[in-house]
Amino acid sequence: MSIIETEATLHEAHRDNHTHRDVNGGWLRPAVFGAMDGLVSNLALMTGVAGGAVSQQTVVIAGLAGLAAGAFSMAAGEYTSVASQRELVEAELDVERRELRKHPVDEMEELAALYVARGVQPALAREVAMQLSKDPEQALEIHAREELGIDPDDLPSPLVAAVSSFGSFALGAMLPVLPYLLGASTLWPAVLLALVGLFACGALVAKVTARSWWFSGMRQLALGGAAAALTYGLGTLIGAAV
Repeated sequence: MSIIETEATLHEAHRDNHTHRDVNGGWLRPAVFGAMDGLVSNLALMTGVAGGAVSQQTVVIAGLAGLAAGAFSMAAGEYTSVASQRELVEAELDVERRELRKHPVDEMEELAALYVARGVQPALAREVAMQLSKDPEQALEIHAREELGIDPDDLPSPLVAAVSSFGSFALGAMLPVLPYLLGASTLWPAVLLALVGLFACGALVAKVTARSWWFSGMRQLALGGAAAALTYGLGTLIGAAV
């Protein structure tokens, strides 16, 4: 009895603590990386323009133009990419749907062979494949998962991808512009706010990685800061040359 109770206790403890990170990142990963992309690119653009010793108004216009251009570009690119991917998946699903309708026995045997290849006994694999193939929609879903690695009921939305990319990029790109809009007259408040934003984005990325929040934050801070410093130097050289 004590052995059974011990095993039950261990099982309960394992079940209670056996959790995993979200390896796909859910919505957090694309949102954070979109904001990070907007932040780094617009910070680099503004520091590059400011390095050319131009007026404050020119820097602000460059920042707002970079925000708009980058956000629309991200949205258009994401929409096209996701729409093309979805159209390809739907075309492959149509192929699989026709095969299931024309050659149901062959498709059932193909599914059974997949299970056998994974270690299931042939007789059991064929019985499972036969049961799953009775429902055409279920059969399509199983074949799509096994052969294509996709879920027909969970295809990405091009519109959602475009809107979320636009919003996250615009949010990140707004940070270096915000101090100017609030009355700042020099570049440094914009740089400081952008660097804080970079650290925060890096720390948020740690939620979907195995790194600590301070390591991810400092890494993104260093990379974004280096990009801003390089473009500032380049802007200074170009400004001096022209």
